[in-house]
Amino acid sequence: MNAEVVVCGEAMLLMLAEPGVPLEHALSFRRSVAGAESNVAAGLARLGHSVRWLGRVGDDPAGRAVLAQLRAQGIDTRHAVTDPQAPTGVLMRDSHPARAIDVQYLRTGSAASRLSPHELAPGQFEGVRLVHVTGITPMLSESAHRATLRLVELARAAGARLSFDPNIRHKLGSPSRWQEVVGPLLAQADVVLAGEDEWELLGVTNPSALLEHGRPGTVVVKHRDKSATCLTRGARSCRQPAFAVPVADPVGAGDAFAAGFLSGLLYAADPAQCLRQAAAAAALVVQCPTDTDGLPDRTGLDRALAAFTGTGAETVIR
Repeated sequence: MNAEVVVCGEAMLLMLAEPGVPLEHALSFRRSVAGAESNVAAGLARLGHSVRWLGRVGDDPAGRAVLAQLRAQGIDTRHAVTDPQAPTGVLMRDSHPARAIDVQYLRTGSAASRLSPHELAPGQFEGVRLVHVTGITPMLSESAHRATLRLVELARAAGARLSFDPNIRHKLGSPSRWQEVVGPLLAQADVVLAGEDEWELLGVTNPSALLEHGRPGTVVVKHRDKSATCLTRGARSCRQPAFAVPVADPVGAGDAFAAGFLSGLLYAADPAQCLRQAAAAAALVVQCPTDTDGLPDRTGLDRALAAFTGTGAETVIR
């Protein structure tokens, strides 16, 4: 079975504390899956795309739980590597709409950090239209960095469009390290989605300048006010405000935004429609706990867009 989309990166077991309770005081946790690329994979799969996840988990209960949940989302995990000598990474966090969220990563020495170039092969990319990766993957280890560069090569060879989201996590390295490892990848991608703070940390003062040098052809800037601008070569920019919704848990909004935007590209939608889809997917995710609970299917996304834009009459589907 050929996939339309390939994502490559870390998937971790998520232990989410009971809503509103600080991590240090939480007594009960809900199990789920976390990981920037796997979140995007889940979002695209729900929107009707065939998606393959490439990555590594440990040969342990956490790894089996991660793979089972990815498969339950309709994601192809046949090429996932199970490592008998390294554990699956674990992420523990709390959830609160009105205060800072504490996140604890247990990923040092994880199976995901052992990703290496030889585990990526041309056959995994046959017929693929889009390859998506984030800056987290190359920051996990030197071998994962080399694997990311190999991923770029294989995407090019397959004729696939490469999508890149820096997804900066400060606990993985200093700003200078992010600039050294992740900065050069911006010019390798066909589509880049990044927040204003990420562009600044990576030393890019004018994201539109990237369009002048062959790649990328599409640049998205996510602004601090939660609006987003799409810049494309040879076309006018367009801007999309965030849809106003009550926020239950802000984590996962960026990955949902990426899934909505990339789905639009795969369906050849114009940039404005891609941004609307992205904003709607993000608005749905932040109303639910975990990174993926609120990810919509195609019908749900269309219904949400109709409600957000005032073109839909029904608010209760009976």
